[in-house]
Amino acid sequence: MKPVGIRSLAVSFPSVVRTNDYWREKYPELVANAEANSLAKVFTALKDDIWGEEMKPYLSDPFRGVTVRRVLGTGESSLTLEYRAAIDAIEAAQLSVNDIDLMLVTSLFPQEIQPGNAAILAGQLGLQGPAWNVESTCSSATVSLQTAWALVQAEQYRNVLVVISTTYSRFARETDTLSWFLGDGAGAFVVSKLKENQGIISTKIVNTAETCGTFYTELALDEEDKPIVVMLGSPKASKMFHDTTVKLIRTCCQEAVAAAGLTLEQIDFFAFNTPTAWYANVCTRALGVDPSRTINLSSEYANIGPVLPITNLYHATAAGKIHENDLVLVYTIGSVSNAGATVMRWGDVALGPMPVSSERLIKFPVTAGI
Repeated sequence: MKPVGIRSLAVSFPSVVRTNDYWREKYPELVANAEANSLAKVFTALKDDIWGEEMKPYLSDPFRGVTVRRVLGTGESSLTLEYRAAIDAIEAAQLSVNDIDLMLVTSLFPQEIQPGNAAILAGQLGLQGPAWNVESTCSSATVSLQTAWALVQAEQYRNVLVVISTTYSRFARETDTLSWFLGDGAGAFVVSKLKENQGIISTKIVNTAETCGTFYTELALDEEDKPIVVMLGSPKASKMFHDTTVKLIRTCCQEAVAAAGLTLEQIDFFAFNTPTAWYANVCTRALGVDPSRTINLSSEYANIGPVLPITNLYHATAAGKIHENDLVLVYTIGSVSNAGATVMRWGDVALGPMPVSSERLIKFPVTAGI
């Protein structure tokens, strides 16, 4: 195989940093009755398995371990976040927009209901080549990475730009406690040929049909009786997490590592998507790996969906946890879509600028654990 993989990484976050005090001050009754509302129903321990045991320390916290989330401010949108991340990834790779042969875009959710943002973003960037919308919920980065890798391997394209955004705040009501664990953000990376023996080695992706019905959207009315789409969580989610989480982690990660001709012990760093404060610990326990070999940014960003793996890789690289030629495993789980793991040998990955709202993570890096 040709050495193909991630050449540059960039992240972009909105200007509003919302702490738990926002709800404590604005909705004190909601916080006081949190255990009767949706977030507590979605994340409750039903049995003493790995998922339940790792969740337990957070059950006394109504916010379930989240302390900060970034949400859209005035004049900000999925497109503004995507544009900034795209430009930063291109510049970090020392390329121009004219060097990008293909762009893959996931917008969870797009600026309009249909279609996705790809064509609009291409126009804003001045991109002349094709721009595709790719969607696999929170595993979109993994699916797009495999797609980009395969197309560069086949020499159909040279430089593929992948752009991912999450704008959950547009679809989660502040009066629904589910909004407490949801944030906004965007990430982008360029996939190109790398040095010899670097890049993607193997990928294992499976569907997550078992998760259907756990998170969904409905049409509703806002305070002015205008139609809006809202994101909801089903009480069935708790059982689903117990039944599927560890199984999917082991299936994808173990099979991806085996396909690469490696063992878990040989992996230098694990980038798990971390939608909850305890998810990284569940992953390390399920695989039997040292928690120091991963990173957990859930408390700082909350659940930013498909942007999580990009953000974790970005901050791990910036903090010196990932070095050139390290073996890296990325695992993502998307409800009602796919779960997947990718094994790669890390290249000399260039980083876009550190977002202002994230500078504190360089001074106080977060690792797996409470």
